[in-house]
Amino acid sequence: MQNSSMPRTTVTLGVLLVAVGVIGWIAAGMSSWTALIPAILGVVLAVCGVLGRSNPKVWIHAALVVAVVGALGTLRNVMGLGDLVAGEAERPLAVISGTVTFVLLVGYVVLGVRSFVAVRRERRSAVG
Repeated sequence: MQNSSMPRTTVTLGVLLVAVGVIGWIAAGMSSWTALIPAILGVVLAVCGVLGRSNPKVWIHAALVVAVVGALGTLRNVMGLGDLVAGEAERPLAVISGTVTFVLLVGYVVLGVRSFVAVRRERRSAVG
């Protein structure tokens, strides 16, 4: 996994999540610290990505664990999409921010799994 693009992808995802969190926080009138949760996840992921440049096996796995936990944590907001469409959502900004965060994190997990599968295949073909 030394030539993997996952560290760069992880940093990019972190930056995107920071943007989602900050935009959500500003849109919420800077009154709700929970709007910054995507930004907090983003900072953790960006750090994992930077550290993953030197040791991707450890840090990209750690980033994927953070992404899975983050995605699970946003499920409640994603479940509010129906209410948002119906115009009945109590916290529409939370639903939007949570859904964007969920989509980004799930996409990242898919990319990470594909990367690990590719590395494993490379190793098998090199040995055999």
